[in-house]
Amino acid sequence: MRYVRQGQTIGLGTGRAANAFIHALAAAKFAVRGVATSNVSAELARALGIELIELSDTARIDTDFDGADEVDPRLNMIKGWGGAMVREKIVAAASRKRIFLVGEEKIVPRLGSRGSLPVEIVPFAFSFASRAIARLGLKPHPRVNHDGSWFVTDNGNRVINFGVKEINNPARLERELLSIPGVVGTGLFLGIADMVLVAMRDGSIKTLRRTAKS
Repeated sequence: MRYVRQGQTIGLGTGRAANAFIHALAAAKFAVRGVATSNVSAELARALGIELIELSDTARIDTDFDGADEVDPRLNMIKGWGGAMVREKIVAAASRKRIFLVGEEKIVPRLGSRGSLPVEIVPFAFSFASRAIARLGLKPHPRVNHDGSWFVTDNGNRVINFGVKEINNPARLERELLSIPGVVGTGLFLGIADMVLVAMRDGSIKTLRRTAKS
């Protein structure tokens, strides 16, 4: 909460860490407005009494708070295990400052260490794009719900979790994926984080900041 100020417009991420932040924000009773990155986050914020606005209703977002699934030493990240990476990336890009909240287990030596990279694809191109991505050497695992139905994002698209090994050149992989027609976005968040707050196993909080070279 030390990074929140009265009257600000705040980006509200999606996932476990983001949910914890939304609860803390409501408990602190700051007079802020939120821009939610998913319907789930929006419902939680409304239930806790946080005022919400659409992204189109504000000229800027002061600070975006979100979680991450992997963070490397340069503060590049993989996100999207919750399926909201496209909206999360849009809100992050629209924010003056971007802070990400993770547990110590999310810190990795190289992106891909935890073995999964989500990619959002429009339904019409699902089969075509899946095959094209597989040719890059990534193993597709289409995301489904517990009842076996397709997982559908808030944008009406599908998600494939591609099995990956450590990614040697994330920027190149990002370009290759986005060049495939039908790919809407990926879970690669490169050069986006300004700060990462890490909950260490001993209960302390470690603050990581992006350097100028990163």
